[in-house]
Amino acid sequence: MTALKKPHFSAQDYLVWEVEQTEKHEYLAGEVFAMAGASDAHVTISGNIFMALRNHLRGKPCRVYIADMKVEVARADAFFYPDVFVSCSTTDAALADRKREPLLLVEVLSPTTASYDRGAKFASYRQLESLHEYVLIDTERLAVDVFRRDTSGHWVLYPYGPGEAVELASVDLTLSLAQVYEDASPVTATA
Repeated sequence: MTALKKPHFSAQDYLVWEVEQTEKHEYLAGEVFAMAGASDAHVTISGNIFMALRNHLRGKPCRVYIADMKVEVARADAFFYPDVFVSCSTTDAALADRKREPLLLVEVLSPTTASYDRGAKFASYRQLESLHEYVLIDTERLAVDVFRRDTSGHWVLYPYGPGEAVELASVDLTLSLAQVYEDASPVTATA
């Protein structure tokens, strides 16, 4: 993700400007960042997660979104495009261009964005009261980190590796790593 050489935007100016763009941009406290293209592994893993969540939540009041739907984090003055997320909010269901109350957020890591997704972006996401789980999926090795908010409001890391099943407690779904990484290559089994 690269900062554009543009004047400072207000959140409202960003929303108006973003509608007119041919590429997606994230927004954080007045700065706009162009979204980079994704690798085959990134797109495949995102699709696998979306399909598994969509099939699991079919007929339930939750909705699953992929890549092109924004999440607004008002407390951070930010808008992001998570790879996949779930919202069970009736308020979100009524919003056409963004969601504000995700339950589960999934980011598929790339070498250029991994530290941002783990650091500044996660710090922003933690300000969402609705958020129960934040999932980071590595594209270079079989590794999934699930950060889950506990009953005291602290975030606890649940790391998963080869041979393990990933538990997404927020939506009551367990996925094998084989399901997460199906058809995604090259991925190595090193931990």
